[in-house]
Amino acid sequence: MTHKKTSFIVAITTAFGVGVVTSTLLHDVLPAAHAQGNGLAPQMIDLMALKHADLPETANPEMHNRMLVNTENATIAIQSGNVAKHLHPKTDEIQYIVEGSGAMWLGNERKEFKPGTLIIIPKGTAHGGTIVANGPVKAIAIKIPPQPKDDTTFLQ
Repeated sequence: MTHKKTSFIVAITTAFGVGVVTSTLLHDVLPAAHAQGNGLAPQMIDLMALKHADLPETANPEMHNRMLVNTENATIAIQSGNVAKHLHPKTDEIQYIVEGSGAMWLGNERKEFKPGTLIIIPKGTAHGGTIVANGPVKAIAIKIPPQPKDDTTFLQ
């Protein structure tokens, strides 16, 4: 009888512990799945009014960048300028050309772009190294998921 009572107490204690851990995990996971607390605020941004000099400088002297939206799932930034040919092993990128025209690397080919061009860049795809025909080039850059700091590999 004592062995059964001890087994029962161990089972109840284990079940209680599993319940506490599961409850904590579900509390953290379910709200995020149902109510994306992404910090978005209603706003309107005049992208055409933003000039190259208005955007913050980056480590790359030719590129200026301003984050517009930053969630746990994606980021949206406005970029102006040029960056050397590179790739992102962990991040998909979508660019929409707002102004400027020219040609850039997309994979192993130089592709021309102009205002209104939507550029789809799957992770691992070489891109950049823009030759500007009319500029500066300004683009909306969407990164999915948000780009980690170590996710740029420059190419020759």
